[in-house]
Amino acid sequence: MPPATTNSRPPVALIFAITATAIMGNSLIAPVIPDILRDLQLSDSSAGLIISAVALPGVIVAPIIGLLADRLGRRQVLVPCLTLFGIGGVAVAFAPNLTVILGARLLQGIGAAGLINLAVVLIGDHWDGPDRTRLIGRNASMLTVGLATFPLLSGTIAEVFSWRISLLPQAAALIVAALVWKHLDQARPTVQVSLAQQLSGLGIAFRQPAIRAVVIGGFVVFVLVFGIFLSTLPLHLERQFGMSSGVRGLFLSIPAITGSLVAFNLQRIVGRFNAHRTLIGAGILFVISFFILGVAPVAGLVVVGCALYGLGDGALIPILQNRAVDEAPPEQRGAVVAVWVGAARLGQTVGPVAAAGVFMATSTGTAMVLGSAIAVGMVIYMALSPLSSQSARHKAMQ
Repeated sequence: MPPATTNSRPPVALIFAITATAIMGNSLIAPVIPDILRDLQLSDSSAGLIISAVALPGVIVAPIIGLLADRLGRRQVLVPCLTLFGIGGVAVAFAPNLTVILGARLLQGIGAAGLINLAVVLIGDHWDGPDRTRLIGRNASMLTVGLATFPLLSGTIAEVFSWRISLLPQAAALIVAALVWKHLDQARPTVQVSLAQQLSGLGIAFRQPAIRAVVIGGFVVFVLVFGIFLSTLPLHLERQFGMSSGVRGLFLSIPAITGSLVAFNLQRIVGRFNAHRTLIGAGILFVISFFILGVAPVAGLVVVGCALYGLGDGALIPILQNRAVDEAPPEQRGAVVAVWVGAARLGQTVGPVAAAGVFMATSTGTAMVLGSAIAVGMVIYMALSPLSSQSARHKAMQ
C-alpha cells in the first residue's frame, strides 16, 4: 500500500510551517506557567498537568493518525489536525479555570498528534538519501528554533499584556490548515489493503530491533526535553534567580542559536562523523547541560547549559526521525513514524508529571541533576543499540 506519488513536491516552507505550528502548544505556554499558576491560584503540581495534557492524546491518537494517513492520504488527515490544534489553543487563552485549560489542551493534543510526524512523512515521501537527511535536519532546526524562540515571544507578550494574549498566536494553525488544503496534493494510497493487513505489516516492521531502539530513544529524549527543560527550568529560573517571564523566555530561547546551527548543518556533521557517533555525542551534551543547569550558582553558567542543551537537541531529534523514516517500509511509513511520535508524546506526558513529583519532594535543581543521570542511561543504551547498524528493513521484509 505505497503512498500515491505525484510529480509535485509539497512546498518546503509549508512543511516547516506544520512543524513550527506543532510545537506552539508547549513552547508558548512554558514561560508563562508561573503566571498561570499565580493568576488562577493553582498549586505547583498543576504545572506538570498543564504541560503534559497536550501530549497525552498523542500516545494513543498518533499511531491511529499514522494509519489513517497511510490509508486516506496526507492532506485528508493534516487539515483536521491543524484545525483542532488551532481551536484548542485559542480556547486555552480564554479558559477561566484549570478544568477548562486541561480540556482545551487535550483537544489541542488530538490535533498536535498528527503534525510533527506527518511533516517528517511528507519529507520521506518525496526526498531520499542525503536530500532527505538535509531536509529532516532543517525541519528539525525549525523545531529547535520554535522551541527556543516561541518562549521568548510568549514571555515578552505576557510582560506587555498578559499570559492569555501570549497564547493567541496558536490561532496560526488555522491559517496553516488553509494553506495545506490549497497547496498539498490530494494524494491517496495507490493500493488499498484491509486494516488487518495494514496492522500485520506494522507488526512486522516493529519486530525490527532498530525500529524499537528508535522508538525507545524518542521516548527518553522527550521525557528530558519536556520534563526537564520546558517544565522544570522555568520554575528553577524563577525560584533560584528571581527571573520574570520575559527573562525566562530569553533564557529558554538560547538553544535556538546552537540547536538550529547543528540541525541546519546536520547532513555535513553526519557525513563527517556518521549518524551513530553524532547521536552519542548529542546524548553526552544532554548529560553535561542538565547537570550544569541543575547546579549553576550564577546565571552565566545557565547560559552555558542552555547553549550545550541546544547543541544536543539539534542532533538528537532529527537523527531519530530520519532513522524512523529510513527503517519504515514506504507503505507503513506514516504508521511507523506516528508510533515513534506516540512514544515521544508518552515521554512528553510522563516527563513533566514525573519532574514535578521530583522537584516538589526535593528541588528543581535536583530534578535537573536527575535528568542528567537519565541522559547517562540514554547514552549507554544508544551506544549498545542496533542504531549503529545499517538499515535491516529490506532483509526483514523479505
